[in-house]
Amino acid sequence: MKKQNKPEPAATDKATLPLTLRRVGIDTYRENVAYLHRDCEIYRAEGFQALSKVEVRANGKCILASLNVVDDAAIVACQQLGLSEDAFVQLGVADGHAVTVSQAEPPRSIPALHRKIDGERLNHEDFAGIVEDIANHRYSKIELTAFVVACNQGELDREEVFYLTDAMSNVGRRLDWHEHPVVDKHCIGGIPGNRTSMLVVPIVAAHHMLCPKTSSRAITSPAGTADTMEVLAAVEMPFEQLKEIVHRHRGCLAWGGTSDLSPADDVLISVERPLSIDSPGQMVASILSKKISAGSSHLLLDIPIGPTAKVRSMPEAQRLRKLFEFVAGRMGLVIDVVITDGRQPIGSGIGPVLEARDVMRVLENHPQAPADLRQKALRLAGRMLEFDPDVRGGDGFAIARDILDSGRALQKMRAIIEAQGSKNFDPEKPNLSPLSFEVQAAQAGTVVGIDNQQVARIARFAGAPKAPGAGVDLLVKLGDTVAAGDTLYRVYAAYPTEMAFARQACDKSSGYTIGAAEQVAQVFVEF
Repeated sequence: MKKQNKPEPAATDKATLPLTLRRVGIDTYRENVAYLHRDCEIYRAEGFQALSKVEVRANGKCILASLNVVDDAAIVACQQLGLSEDAFVQLGVADGHAVTVSQAEPPRSIPALHRKIDGERLNHEDFAGIVEDIANHRYSKIELTAFVVACNQGELDREEVFYLTDAMSNVGRRLDWHEHPVVDKHCIGGIPGNRTSMLVVPIVAAHHMLCPKTSSRAITSPAGTADTMEVLAAVEMPFEQLKEIVHRHRGCLAWGGTSDLSPADDVLISVERPLSIDSPGQMVASILSKKISAGSSHLLLDIPIGPTAKVRSMPEAQRLRKLFEFVAGRMGLVIDVVITDGRQPIGSGIGPVLEARDVMRVLENHPQAPADLRQKALRLAGRMLEFDPDVRGGDGFAIARDILDSGRALQKMRAIIEAQGSKNFDPEKPNLSPLSFEVQAAQAGTVVGIDNQQVARIARFAGAPKAPGAGVDLLVKLGDTVAAGDTLYRVYAAYPTEMAFARQACDKSSGYTIGAAEQVAQVFVEF
């Protein structure tokens, strides 16, 4: 029989040859990273370079990732493509699935980025393009950093801040609660223990106003609202369940990470925080885009001022207030900005369990409830209640105090906790970390200063928020008189190493300044 020649296989683009997906257990925090072995046929043939952007495809879905090249087959073998944790979750296929990889096209908005780097003013279309590329992970960390630094150095004018805010709010999910008003509150941050949201939400919800509070987890602080609420109840849930809870109980306290609200903001924060960049324009765009995406119609904004707060003077606070008011007005969001006392931490506890204890004590009208946390929460809740057209200006505080004193706020909080999934937390027996030490006053006198940043740093070194029971429990506050050797605060840690780190931080600086009573830092605020 005559032997027949087999047809030659069709030429195949090397970039579309399938590889096997491997989940690489590395948390790259908001950055998609792909891993190829240096000896992989595709890597050698297609001219890939480390840190270049690649497209990864599987089951009709495509994600963009930064390429890392490895030499260790224990990480990825030659016929494998590795994905970092975030990228693996986004692609949404199983470990071992067939995937293809190819070179990614450069982001279309790169020319606009270059103009911003050169100090030019960008228009609405420019920002829309940049934000879309950022949200779709088309920018590398280097390009993201260039954008953040360029916006910080050549400070955005107020029109540019509006363009950036609008672009960020238009990418991702936009919630509609089909009610009016939908109220929310936000603090610009920087004050440890400031868990007023967990008191304001049940007070306002008990008044029957809709207050769906989606909050962040801590990034550089000892606890975020979501971290503290998680001590009491589940905070991660499908959006449909969250919507049902909000409509039934008029409020919630949940983590906003699963809602896909202003996703570009989360990517930008991953660069801003390590660089300690928090420019006014980027702060306004970050906060307002999240609130507008969450369906809020009315926002109460808290700007604390103090020597170690984010905002340190009244003129600076007033400039920031005007910028928030301008952008919110252009976005159709009603905003009430209040300037509050940020000279020291709010409450006694710093860290999830300690802060949850303080919150529940305030709700229970407990004799050991921190008076400053109670008072600030009532003031904020009162201002929020005045968003209700049936509440006269100036009457909100008394209504909020009645809701709290009567137990209705506690009843509402318990209903929200049960709906989200109770953790059966007992504020009288909080599950604190097992290791502890005390920090004493080196001399007698009056507490004239408390460094917010140093106290927060100590709580972080002790393990908060990853160890929920870790943190700092303050025993004295500004204006209190102490004798030499009196305990200023107690530090709780879960592990000996973290306890040692916290001790070292305390040895460098306790965060407390002791002096004469007349030296207590004064600050003018609106409360």
